[in-house]
Amino acid sequence: MSATEERAYARVTLRLLPFLGLCYLIAYLDRVNVGFAKLHMLTDLGMSEAAYGFGAGIFFIGYFLFEVPSNLALHRVGARMWIARIMMTWGIISGAMAFVEPLARATGLEVKTVFYSLRFLLGAAEAGFFPGVLLYLNYWYPSHRQSRVIALLLMAQPFAFVFGAPLSGAIMESLAGVRGLHDWQWMFLIEAVPALVLGIAVLFYLDNRIDDAAWLAPDQKLLLKERLASEAAAKGDYPLRKLFAIPAMWLFTVILFCIVTGVYGINFWLPTIIRETGIESVLVIGGITAACYFSSAVISVLATRRAERRDQKRWHAAGAAILGGVCLALSAVWTDSTVITAVLLSLATSGALVATALFWSFPGSMLTGAGIAAGLAAINSFGNLGGFVGPYLLGLLTDWFGSRTVGVGVLGGFMACGGVLIALGCRSYGLRVTSAAPAAAAAGRTAAATRR
Repeated sequence: MSATEERAYARVTLRLLPFLGLCYLIAYLDRVNVGFAKLHMLTDLGMSEAAYGFGAGIFFIGYFLFEVPSNLALHRVGARMWIARIMMTWGIISGAMAFVEPLARATGLEVKTVFYSLRFLLGAAEAGFFPGVLLYLNYWYPSHRQSRVIALLLMAQPFAFVFGAPLSGAIMESLAGVRGLHDWQWMFLIEAVPALVLGIAVLFYLDNRIDDAAWLAPDQKLLLKERLASEAAAKGDYPLRKLFAIPAMWLFTVILFCIVTGVYGINFWLPTIIRETGIESVLVIGGITAACYFSSAVISVLATRRAERRDQKRWHAAGAAILGGVCLALSAVWTDSTVITAVLLSLATSGALVATALFWSFPGSMLTGAGIAAGLAAINSFGNLGGFVGPYLLGLLTDWFGSRTVGVGVLGGFMACGGVLIALGCRSYGLRVTSAAPAAAAAGRTAAATRR
């Protein structure tokens, strides 16, 4: 690979990844703040664990229903306008979460009904953001370069907790009762502002495609487009109605569902699990949560790079998901030790991040055009139903059994099953995708086979 090509892609990465990562970090703050809000919100609003789990998870029903239309709209109107729209609408709705009780009084609805409604609308507003960013990266990078880029993007997940957890803890610790608002109300209001600001910034910063990038030299634009064109020739562009006739699409969907079911069980309940080890201070819980996610960010980047160097993406993804699932299940057993619980949760989160980063390079090796737009969104929307199942199942099992042990173990089992499916199922599709030649060959074989 030429030094000229490496410099061109390095320039693209330097331009796009920090900004997109920041946007994704702000998107992920919602996963942080709803977990912290739970520490006091249930008591203040009189909601049960199961009601919280249902409300936390119903976000993904809205996400599911609007994901594919959102990504197709992005493909049609361009990333700049559509990502800006997504960020500004979710910022407004996220801020409205602070007023669940006043909205219930004004509408005559139950508090939990308003909570469910806002969470659903938040999912509908945010639908298409992550697959939209993945689609956007497909406009710039061939599939064999995407795993490392996606791993860098996914670092926003743990860093949302690294920064968001202490921030949420500090807001709740210092602003409780100020101007008559609860601590979690202040948190929702303050943490909604960055989404609105960045939504406006997207309009001025992002370029829709390579041809629009004034910061690239003409020869760099030509090189990048040639790399995409040569790979696209070996891929398939499928209409939406035929997309799920491809067996691999169903496999990808089930794998993602299993991983996500475990991931969002961690995200929404991690502060609560840490509190149950004997930690009372919200600020300290935030610090421990941040430490868990910081370590997982470092591990995920190192493991993803190792997978690419060794040409072992499938095995690294499978092993990471299985290890993550086992560690998540074990974290429910050692609740007497904060240190052991934190280490296990760190490994569980690391496994989920590594598996997810490597997994998302698989669809891009098969599809192009509107097919990749619809395909990424469809996989993400169906797979992310695990974000509904995981929190609701954990809340339900907690109410039934009086503890989180069984529920956390079940979610760990889902994640481990995702790893088994990657190891056994993806083998038949030749999904290694680590260098330009193997990527094109694998994609060509798969696309040809499915068309036949």
